[in-house]
Amino acid sequence: MPPSGSPKEIRAEESPAPAAQEKLNVLLVDDQPQRLLSYEAILSPLGENLLRAGSGREALEILLKQEVAVLLVDVVMPEMDGFEMAGLIRRHPRFQSVPIIFVTAVSTSEMERLKGYELGAVDYVCVPIVAEILRAKVAVFLELHRKTRELKNLNRHLEQRVSERTSDLEKALTVLETHTSKLEEEIAQRRRLESELRQQAAQLAEADRRKDEFLAMLGHELRNPLAPIQSAVEMMKLRALDDPALERARDIVERQVHHMTRLLDDLLDVARITRGKIRLAKEPIELAVIVAQAVETCRPLIEARQHRLSVGLPADAVWLAGDATRLVQVVANLLHNAAKYTEPGGQIWLAGERDGGEVVVRVRDTGVGIAADMVPRVFDLFVQAVRAPDRSEGGLGIGLTLVRRLVEMHGGTVAAESAGLGRGSEFVVRLPALVAPPAQARNGAPQDARAARPLRVLVVEDNVEVAESLGMLLEILGHQAHLVHTGPAAVEAAGGLCPDVVLVDIGLPGMDGYEVARHLRRMQDGGQLALIAVSGYGRDEDLARSKAAGFDEHLVKPVTSRRLQAAMACRIADSAQATT
Repeated sequence: MPPSGSPKEIRAEESPAPAAQEKLNVLLVDDQPQRLLSYEAILSPLGENLLRAGSGREALEILLKQEVAVLLVDVVMPEMDGFEMAGLIRRHPRFQSVPIIFVTAVSTSEMERLKGYELGAVDYVCVPIVAEILRAKVAVFLELHRKTRELKNLNRHLEQRVSERTSDLEKALTVLETHTSKLEEEIAQRRRLESELRQQAAQLAEADRRKDEFLAMLGHELRNPLAPIQSAVEMMKLRALDDPALERARDIVERQVHHMTRLLDDLLDVARITRGKIRLAKEPIELAVIVAQAVETCRPLIEARQHRLSVGLPADAVWLAGDATRLVQVVANLLHNAAKYTEPGGQIWLAGERDGGEVVVRVRDTGVGIAADMVPRVFDLFVQAVRAPDRSEGGLGIGLTLVRRLVEMHGGTVAAESAGLGRGSEFVVRLPALVAPPAQARNGAPQDARAARPLRVLVVEDNVEVAESLGMLLEILGHQAHLVHTGPAAVEAAGGLCPDVVLVDIGLPGMDGYEVARHLRRMQDGGQLALIAVSGYGRDEDLARSKAAGFDEHLVKPVTSRRLQAAMACRIADSAQATT
């Protein structure tokens, strides 16, 4: 072994680095030569330049002469221990970003570890060292160093390009200044450019409008085929199946329809929020109602992955002001995320409480966890943690973005926490609480449609399969369904049928659903009808047009039996009173 006064370069004999990739320096600092030899043996397969120092002072001398990508430092050394060395290194501007990994042979307290991290340590390894773990940690920081250097090179290149372009512009300005005689021509040219810019702005606005129309049409076209599938699943759930294989097939279809619907809703919601087109309908709502609906939404996935779900809420009611639908979406997205990234048979905790002037909701799991560098980015649009190829429940990387946007629109905050990969994660939502509960408590439980007398329901839908599946579902629920496929036929049938409820598709050919609603409202006793729009369009402007046309409710396809019963609840309640 060479004397400790000079650095030794150790060239790896196994897995040499590619010729095109420059080797990086890894500095090993320990006062025990045998440990230095063990570090060398462990790290040599990385194919990097391994430098060693027998003391903190020798390590500082090496740092002043050579660029080092990673430091592996023993905590306990004579003269200058690892903490003192780290403090000196971090005070030097050149070395503030060099990652330091501490090696300790003794048990360190939390305070000692905290001290190390405050001095700039990025990690700890304990003796006896697990070779694979040490090699993997060092490899991560080496790769980070390479990426950082590549980014710096790219920045220098860009700065050079900017400087060149700036120089070119300055030369062009000089030429313009020396040709004052061509001022009128230049002014005319500028006017032409301004006109072109205005035209381009108009074209961009038109393109944005067409994009909005395309997204609305995309939602409509994707929701329409999901509607009869959802209705068929609902019918199968209401009818007993003797064959377990058929029950499993039904459950699979239900989960996939739910998954596709969530992806579609998230995609359209992100587009709406980005354009500022979502408006919250705030009202007093109890936390328990939000939690119950969110759990019910995510129950199929949680049960399919055999997770254990623990829900904890305070005994006293906790109230807040918000859009009930959007707050359920927030909690459901967090639950869905926990279920998706937790291995089958894992544990999920959902808890809510009032903390001073805030309502706090926590969703914690035993899942795959989040890497430290990913925690600040998990709420960014289209960002996803790296997942295994067999993870079939992956999404589009927009669910957590929606959570953050919706929480912020309610005046709250959301944060992610994780102890690291494989150690689970926790998401904490904080929302303003109501100072006092509302005078009348909101009842979030829909009335049971089957408790009332059968209703006469007119279904107006041009898609025959959608109409038939919805009609069969209504009949299984105990109602009388009458199907028509055009607007004029709906107006004619309503006159003779005298329906209690009319379910109308908006996108009808010829006379659309809005016109049908206006016709029905003008009819005798039309004001007593329960008019419900059932459509693949669900934009804010679509809901506003439905309300203006006279609809009592606007349901977006696919519609579950529970949602349909809730929309019919008022008419069902009136019918129940009429029979008593």
